[in-house]
Amino acid sequence: MKTGRKVTGGRYKKVKKKKATGRQKQARIVKLGERKSRLLIGRGKTKKIVLLSEQIANITSKGKAKQVKITKVLETPSNIFLARQNIIVKGSIIETELGKAIVTNRPSQEGMIQAKIIEE
Repeated sequence: MKTGRKVTGGRYKKVKKKKATGRQKQARIVKLGERKSRLLIGRGKTKKIVLLSEQIANITSKGKAKQVKITKVLETPSNIFLARQNIIVKGSIIETELGKAIVTNRPSQEGMIQAKIIEE
């Protein structure tokens, strides 16, 4: 039998070569604090600004948008331990100068924090 062939004569598929793009990167955690961001350059020269820490959120209420300071993270439904460390993710409920707000975007992916006021 020829090497690299099945008993039926068919060829075995070769395993894909490992590439640098297939590696996992360090997790980006957005904390409450002074603004820090990084510029990531991807394949095809695509650029992405990622957020590492931020204290200002773009709040929308009644069709108007405002930049407001975040005072603290109240709760995070996805993981209760994230709120204790003031880590902001999508779905986090944050305390702002205008009141409670819920984060509507993924800050670690988009480079800013978007939120909307929770009506009580």
